[in-house]
Amino acid sequence: MVDVSSSALVFVAGDVLPVIVRHCTSAVFHSAEGHPGSVTTPKSVTGRLFSLLSVFSEQRPSATLTELSRSAGLALSTTHRLVNELVEWGALDRDEEGRYHVGLRLFELAALSPGLGLRERALPFLEDLYEVTHQNVQLAVRDGLEAVYVERISAHNAVNVVTRIGSRLPVHASGVGLAMLAFAAPEVQELALHSPMRRFTPKTITTPAALREMLARVRRDGYAISDGQIELITLSVAAPIRGEDDAVVAAVSIVVPQDVDVAGLVPAVRTAARGISRALGAPSAVRSPSRGAPL
Repeated sequence: MVDVSSSALVFVAGDVLPVIVRHCTSAVFHSAEGHPGSVTTPKSVTGRLFSLLSVFSEQRPSATLTELSRSAGLALSTTHRLVNELVEWGALDRDEEGRYHVGLRLFELAALSPGLGLRERALPFLEDLYEVTHQNVQLAVRDGLEAVYVERISAHNAVNVVTRIGSRLPVHASGVGLAMLAFAAPEVQELALHSPMRRFTPKTITTPAALREMLARVRRDGYAISDGQIELITLSVAAPIRGEDDAVVAAVSIVVPQDVDVAGLVPAVRTAARGISRALGAPSAVRSPSRGAPL
């Protein structure tokens, strides 16, 4: 059995917090002192609180009061007052060296996220898929034009991947992203087709025509293969996961070395996706899947 008990805590700092910050601060920032290029400062108290929380990331798991003040664009006195309130509430913790970390109270809130409920139902199937392949098994949901990874299981000798729990990749360049985008609403697909597409490798999809062709192939086959789009050494096989109304709500994938024959992986990934869909109550998951049919 694979030990994934610590995954949820990583999920808090890596996924829930940035999502909260993004939605709550996108419309509340203005330029400090009105000078071009100066640090932006949120107008509301709520925006200022979230600007402090947004300082923390995988690259910066802790920060001093001065670092928080500078990064958030807030006066030191304001930072001191707000940080004390966050510590009192439990959103931040202060260590013996005077550095602040994300507190466990945010973990309690993140436990209420629908993404974690999905993770709990999906874990048995992810573990089965891992035991069969001993490669990287991933679960993701879509947030706009990004795939957010809510679970990952991998062996020590599995091919290295850039993803972690809570990380994001654009939907056009990831297997799980393509599996979800292919069945997304038409307006979401059109937005993806007309948005800039970041190039990671020479094999990354970067044109509307190529993306449109790929999405049609995914809908036809019922799964996605992303070959060398993020890293040339890896290949991803992904399948969509459906919810109780049969809409695609997530995707599962396996990432293997680029030279692996995927013929035997496709049925395993599709079976895992169908099992998770059944656990979520998807009506189509109780029927026998056919080529191109919903899983």
